[in-house]
Amino acid sequence: SSRSLRKIVVVASIAAGVQFGWALQLSLLTPYVQLLGIPHTWAAFIWLCGPISGMLVQPIVGYHSDRCTSRFGRRRPFIAAGSVAVAVAVFLIGYAADLGHLSGDPLSKSPKPRAIAVFVVGFWILDVANNMLQGPCRALLADLSGANQKKTRIANALYSFFMAVGNVLGFAAGSYTHLYKIFPFSKTTACDVYCANLKSCFFISIVLLSSLTLLALIYVRERPWSPEQRNTAAGDDEEEEEGPSESSPMPFFGEIYAALKNLQRPMWILLLVTCLNWVAWFPFLLFDTDWMGREVYGGDSNGNSDQVRLYDRGVRAGALGLMLNSVVLGFTSLGVEVLARGVGGVKRLWGIVNFILAFCLAMTILVTKMAESHRKFTTVEGGATVTLPPPGGVKAGALALFAVMGIPQAITYSVPFALASIFCNTAGAGQGLSLGVLNLSIVMPQMVVSVASGPWDALFGGGNLPAFVVGAIAAAASGIFALTMLPSPPPDIPSVKGSRSTTAAFH
Repeated sequence: SSRSLRKIVVVASIAAGVQFGWALQLSLLTPYVQLLGIPHTWAAFIWLCGPISGMLVQPIVGYHSDRCTSRFGRRRPFIAAGSVAVAVAVFLIGYAADLGHLSGDPLSKSPKPRAIAVFVVGFWILDVANNMLQGPCRALLADLSGANQKKTRIANALYSFFMAVGNVLGFAAGSYTHLYKIFPFSKTTACDVYCANLKSCFFISIVLLSSLTLLALIYVRERPWSPEQRNTAAGDDEEEEEGPSESSPMPFFGEIYAALKNLQRPMWILLLVTCLNWVAWFPFLLFDTDWMGREVYGGDSNGNSDQVRLYDRGVRAGALGLMLNSVVLGFTSLGVEVLARGVGGVKRLWGIVNFILAFCLAMTILVTKMAESHRKFTTVEGGATVTLPPPGGVKAGALALFAVMGIPQAITYSVPFALASIFCNTAGAGQGLSLGVLNLSIVMPQMVVSVASGPWDALFGGGNLPAFVVGAIAAAASGIFALTMLPSPPPDIPSVKGSRSTTAAFH
């Protein structure tokens, strides 16, 4: 019904608020980190907190949201708490320099230890809060879709679309350098223009996320769930939605172990394909702007002033590439259903786009080699040699790769989650826990790539290409497994109220 689709749209829109904050982190945090004087060894530790919190928080929140008996429903309390925690975290990150200065950090000295401590705490809270928000959001979308697979696919495609909207808004806000003038109080003695801009963006982020979350919590009502009744509905006109089987309650880690032990074969193959898929994605997502600055533009973030300037130009061009990527991601997300029908199903679509991803990652080698062979230098006053930016054709080729990668990204952000919901519906498992388990196959590759890509690239003389090559191989393997081993989801079940039998969960 159009009412249930409206509910799905309202819940999916929360993704725009979450992703707006992530885009700001990607585009603005590096200069802020340099302002606070965070040592390089700490930086890796800070970025690792994302996957670690994802590994623990999403399954735990998923498990408890499957069993939540609150009168407000199963998912809504977690979404509300996550939204409040994001606001607290963003405040701590934005005001880290000011709070550090108040606690006794000298203005001239770097690093600023107290400001760094506030920043790290804020960053960890932000990662935990984002995971607390995203898991229940996707689970609520699955609840609203019930056994209707088409609705499940549309819900996840809409979530992916709103992620793209959040990205575009975030990158746009991050690239506008005069935002702080809207909030004049944001610039202080301890907080320069860069820092004030970050603060201003984060104020907008809090307002956007709070508004979207509040709208979803008011508009979408859940009926309270209880173990006795076994069924709950995500609104009066929705399909009946089961809670997990409560036949043998066990502690959380026992539950996770049992969940993994009793996973059906389709889910294991889904986890394998997803894992390989993210081994391919993470090198690019972590180092894409660095690749533009270093390999394509020939700059160096640790070189002389001219090399640093060139590197910054490359990073800005990379940010434009990410914007193009987000636009393509948004449009492709809206067309996932049509594309799936055109190629003969979501499984085949996922396989095909993984080969597109492999091709794009392999093409980074060609773009890099072309940039190197066309590298031009000029001599300035004083006899110093300065590297010139790459010719327009090379830059256009690099930006085209960013844009085309929006197509596989749209599928990665929607299809695996839709398949996890469908497979766990078939197996009678809890949506929250199943999506939490799927998240494990995303965060583990992220941890491996974060830790191993530096030494791996160093083995081959530095640069980002060795990690991209591994990514291309992983994407091709992911495509082959998706096409040959991943089972097609069962045909759509007509949405008849109470039509599904209550089956045993993971126990």
